[in-house]
Amino acid sequence: MAGQGLSTEEVAGIREALAAGRKPKVVFTASAGQIAGQVGQVVSLTDAAESDEFVVVRFGRDELPFSPADVAVVPRGAGRKAAEPKTGPEEPAAPAEPEFVLDTPAVPAPRRAEPEAAPQVEAAKPARRAVKAAKPKGPAGLTVTLAYAEGEWTVAAQQGAKVLAKPYVVKPAEALRMVALVDVPGVHEAVEQILAAERAEAERQAEKLRAELAEVEARLAELREAG
Repeated sequence: MAGQGLSTEEVAGIREALAAGRKPKVVFTASAGQIAGQVGQVVSLTDAAESDEFVVVRFGRDELPFSPADVAVVPRGAGRKAAEPKTGPEEPAAPAEPEFVLDTPAVPAPRRAEPEAAPQVEAAKPARRAVKAAKPKGPAGLTVTLAYAEGEWTVAAQQGAKVLAKPYVVKPAEALRMVALVDVPGVHEAVEQILAAERAEAERQAEKLRAELAEVEARLAELREAG
Protein backbone atom coordinates (compact mmCIF):
# COMPACT_ATOMS: atom_id res chain seq x y z
CA MET A 1 0.00 0.00 0.00
CA ALA A 2 1.46 3.36 -0.96
CA GLY A 3 2.05 5.94 1.80
CA GLN A 4 0.17 9.14 2.43
CA GLY A 5 2.77 11.51 1.01
CA LEU A 6 5.97 13.11 2.29
CA SER A 7 6.06 15.01 5.55
CA THR A 8 8.10 18.18 6.01
CA GLU A 9 10.74 16.18 7.89
CA GLU A 10 10.92 13.57 5.12
CA VAL A 11 11.38 16.29 2.48
CA ALA A 12 14.22 17.72 4.56
CA GLY A 13 15.77 14.23 4.82
CA ILE A 14 15.55 13.76 1.05
CA ARG A 15 17.22 17.14 0.52
CA GLU A 16 20.11 16.07 2.80
CA ALA A 17 20.43 12.75 0.97
CA LEU A 18 20.59 14.51 -2.42
CA ALA A 19 23.26 16.85 -1.06
CA ALA A 20 25.27 13.76 -0.05
CA GLY A 21 25.02 12.35 -3.58
CA ARG A 22 22.31 9.75 -2.94
CA LYS A 23 19.03 9.37 -4.83
CA PRO A 24 16.37 8.24 -2.33
CA LYS A 25 13.69 5.82 -3.49
CA VAL A 26 10.02 6.77 -3.17
CA VAL A 27 6.76 4.99 -3.89
CA PHE A 28 3.89 6.71 -5.70
CA THR A 29 0.71 7.28 -3.65
CA ALA A 30 -2.90 7.10 -4.81
CA SER A 31 -2.90 10.82 -5.65
CA ALA A 32 -0.32 10.11 -8.39
CA GLY A 33 -2.99 8.29 -10.40
CA GLN A 34 -2.45 5.08 -12.35
CA ILE A 35 1.19 4.71 -11.31
CA ALA A 36 0.30 4.35 -7.60
CA GLY A 37 2.45 1.68 -5.93
CA GLN A 38 5.31 2.00 -8.43
CA VAL A 39 8.81 2.94 -7.20
CA GLY A 40 11.03 5.76 -8.47
CA GLN A 41 14.15 7.71 -7.44
CA VAL A 42 14.22 11.37 -6.38
CA VAL A 43 16.86 13.13 -8.49
CA SER A 44 16.31 16.73 -7.37
CA LEU A 45 14.12 19.17 -5.44
CA THR A 46 13.19 22.40 -7.20
CA ASP A 47 11.91 25.62 -5.64
CA ALA A 48 8.71 24.88 -3.69
CA ALA A 49 7.74 28.56 -3.89
CA GLU A 50 7.42 28.36 -7.69
CA SER A 51 5.34 25.16 -7.91
CA ASP A 52 3.71 22.58 -5.66
CA GLU A 53 5.29 19.89 -7.88
CA PHE A 54 8.90 20.37 -6.80
CA VAL A 55 9.90 16.72 -6.21
CA VAL A 56 11.57 15.53 -9.45
CA VAL A 57 11.40 11.70 -9.68
CA ARG A 58 13.16 9.46 -12.19
CA PHE A 59 10.68 6.87 -13.37
CA GLY A 60 11.67 4.63 -16.24
CA ARG A 61 13.34 6.86 -18.87
CA ASP A 62 11.64 10.03 -17.64
CA GLU A 63 12.28 12.58 -14.90
CA LEU A 64 8.91 14.08 -13.91
CA PRO A 65 7.85 16.62 -11.25
CA PHE A 66 5.45 15.58 -8.49
CA SER A 67 4.03 17.15 -5.34
CA PRO A 68 4.96 15.76 -1.87
CA ALA A 69 1.45 14.25 -1.69
CA ASP A 70 2.14 12.15 -4.81
CA VAL A 71 5.06 10.18 -3.33
CA ALA A 72 6.05 8.57 -0.03
CA VAL A 73 9.23 7.15 1.45
CA VAL A 74 9.66 3.47 0.50
CA PRO A 75 9.02 1.35 3.64
CA ARG A 76 11.91 -0.70 4.94
CA GLY A 77 12.01 -4.16 3.41
CA ALA A 78 9.80 -3.13 0.50
CA GLY A 79 12.68 -3.56 -1.94
CA ARG A 80 13.38 -7.14 -0.73
CA LYS A 81 9.73 -8.09 -0.90
CA ALA A 82 9.39 -6.61 -4.36
CA ALA A 83 12.35 -8.71 -5.54
CA GLU A 84 10.76 -12.06 -4.57
CA PRO A 85 9.55 -14.00 -7.64
CA LYS A 86 5.82 -14.21 -8.21
CA THR A 87 4.41 -17.75 -8.01
CA GLY A 88 0.87 -17.04 -9.16
CA PRO A 89 -0.26 -17.76 -12.72
CA GLU A 90 -1.01 -14.12 -13.46
CA GLU A 91 0.85 -10.83 -13.12
CA PRO A 92 -1.39 -8.28 -11.33
CA ALA A 93 -2.09 -5.09 -13.31
CA ALA A 94 1.29 -5.19 -15.13
CA PRO A 95 -0.07 -5.20 -18.73
CA ALA A 96 -1.97 -1.90 -18.20
CA GLU A 97 1.26 0.09 -17.82
CA PRO A 98 3.99 -1.59 -19.94
CA GLU A 99 6.32 1.42 -20.04
CA PHE A 100 6.80 1.50 -16.26
CA VAL A 101 7.02 -2.28 -15.62
CA LEU A 102 10.71 -2.03 -16.49
CA ASP A 103 11.26 -0.12 -13.25
CA THR A 104 9.77 -2.84 -11.02
CA PRO A 105 12.37 -5.59 -10.31
CA ALA A 106 9.83 -8.25 -9.32
CA VAL A 107 7.90 -8.18 -12.61
CA PRO A 108 9.19 -9.08 -16.10
CA ALA A 109 8.96 -6.34 -18.68
CA PRO A 110 6.51 -7.44 -21.38
CA ARG A 111 6.22 -4.92 -24.20
CA ARG A 112 2.62 -5.62 -25.04
CA ALA A 113 0.91 -2.72 -26.82
CA GLU A 114 -1.65 -0.78 -24.78
CA PRO A 115 -2.17 2.37 -26.94
CA GLU A 116 -4.84 3.88 -24.68
CA ALA A 117 -3.28 3.53 -21.21
CA ALA A 118 0.39 4.33 -21.93
CA PRO A 119 0.15 7.92 -23.29
CA GLN A 120 -2.25 8.95 -20.50
CA VAL A 121 0.07 7.82 -17.68
CA GLU A 122 3.30 9.28 -19.01
CA ALA A 123 1.98 12.59 -20.29
CA ALA A 124 -0.51 13.48 -17.53
CA LYS A 125 1.70 15.58 -15.25
CA PRO A 126 4.21 17.12 -17.77
CA ALA A 127 1.38 18.41 -19.95
CA ARG A 128 -0.12 20.25 -17.00
CA ARG A 129 3.16 22.11 -16.44
CA ALA A 130 4.10 22.70 -20.09
CA VAL A 131 0.89 24.33 -21.32
CA LYS A 132 0.81 28.07 -20.85
CA ALA A 133 -2.03 30.42 -21.69
CA ALA A 134 -1.27 32.39 -24.82
CA LYS A 135 -1.18 36.11 -24.21
CA PRO A 136 -3.76 37.85 -26.40
CA LYS A 137 -2.28 40.07 -29.05
CA GLY A 138 -3.31 43.70 -28.75
CA PRO A 139 -4.35 45.97 -31.64
CA ALA A 140 -1.75 47.72 -33.77
CA GLY A 141 -0.61 51.17 -32.67
CA LEU A 142 -2.52 54.22 -33.90
CA THR A 143 -0.65 57.32 -35.12
CA VAL A 144 -2.40 60.66 -35.78
CA THR A 145 -0.19 63.35 -37.39
CA LEU A 146 -0.92 67.09 -37.44
CA ALA A 147 1.41 68.87 -39.87
CA TYR A 148 1.96 72.38 -41.25
CA ALA A 149 3.56 73.03 -44.64
CA GLU A 150 3.27 75.72 -47.31
CA GLY A 151 0.62 77.67 -45.46
CA GLU A 152 -1.71 74.71 -44.81
CA TRP A 153 -2.49 72.53 -41.79
CA THR A 154 -3.10 68.82 -42.52
CA VAL A 155 -4.12 65.78 -40.46
CA ALA A 156 -3.33 62.11 -41.26
CA ALA A 157 -4.00 58.83 -39.41
CA GLN A 158 -2.36 55.40 -39.62
CA GLN A 159 -2.80 52.16 -37.64
CA GLY A 160 0.21 49.89 -37.92
CA ALA A 161 0.97 49.64 -41.66
CA LYS A 162 -2.62 50.51 -42.64
CA VAL A 163 -3.36 54.10 -43.71
CA LEU A 164 -6.67 55.16 -42.17
CA ALA A 165 -6.70 58.75 -43.47
CA LYS A 166 -4.43 60.40 -46.00
CA PRO A 167 -3.32 63.97 -45.18
CA TYR A 168 -6.26 66.34 -45.58
CA VAL A 169 -6.47 70.12 -44.99
CA VAL A 170 -8.03 71.47 -41.78
CA LYS A 171 -8.77 75.06 -40.76
CA PRO A 172 -6.20 76.86 -38.58
CA ALA A 173 -8.76 77.12 -35.76
CA GLU A 174 -9.19 73.32 -35.75
CA ALA A 175 -5.43 72.85 -35.82
CA LEU A 176 -5.07 75.18 -32.83
CA ARG A 177 -7.59 73.17 -30.83
CA MET A 178 -5.58 70.02 -31.53
CA VAL A 179 -2.30 71.70 -30.57
CA ALA A 180 -3.87 72.98 -27.35
CA LEU A 181 -4.14 69.34 -26.20
CA VAL A 182 -0.34 69.04 -26.29
CA ASP A 183 0.93 70.68 -23.11
CA VAL A 184 4.46 71.32 -24.37
CA PRO A 185 5.73 74.94 -24.34
CA GLY A 186 8.00 74.46 -27.35
CA VAL A 187 5.10 73.30 -29.49
CA HIS A 188 2.94 76.28 -28.56
CA GLU A 189 5.77 78.70 -29.34
CA ALA A 190 6.30 77.15 -32.77
CA VAL A 191 2.58 77.43 -33.53
CA GLU A 192 2.50 81.07 -32.41
CA GLN A 193 5.40 81.87 -34.77
CA ILE A 194 3.57 80.20 -37.66
CA LEU A 195 0.36 82.11 -36.92
CA ALA A 196 2.22 85.43 -36.60
CA ALA A 197 3.85 84.87 -39.98
CA GLU A 198 0.49 83.97 -41.53
CA ARG A 199 -1.17 87.10 -40.08
CA ALA A 200 1.62 89.30 -41.38
CA GLU A 201 1.30 87.77 -44.85
CA ALA A 202 -2.49 88.13 -44.76
CA GLU A 203 -2.20 91.81 -43.80
CA ARG A 204 0.31 92.40 -46.58
CA GLN A 205 -2.02 90.77 -49.09
CA ALA A 206 -4.98 92.78 -47.77
CA GLU A 207 -3.03 96.03 -48.04
CA LYS A 208 -2.05 95.20 -51.57
CA LEU A 209 -5.65 94.41 -52.51
CA ARG A 210 -6.88 97.63 -50.92
CA ALA A 211 -4.35 99.63 -52.94
CA GLU A 212 -5.35 97.87 -56.15
CA LEU A 213 -9.03 98.45 -55.34
CA ALA A 214 -8.38 102.14 -54.74
CA GLU A 215 -6.71 102.42 -58.15
CA VAL A 216 -9.63 100.64 -59.81
CA GLU A 217 -12.18 102.91 -58.10
CA ALA A 218 -10.22 106.05 -59.12
CA ARG A 219 -10.08 104.84 -62.69
CA LEU A 220 -13.83 104.15 -62.63
CA ALA A 221 -14.53 107.66 -61.29
CA GLU A 222 -12.50 109.20 -64.10
CA LEU A 223 -14.41 107.21 -66.67
CA ARG A 224 -17.71 108.33 -65.21
CA GLU A 225 -16.71 112.02 -65.30
CA ALA A 226 -15.56 111.67 -68.90
CA GLY A 227 -18.88 110.20 -69.87
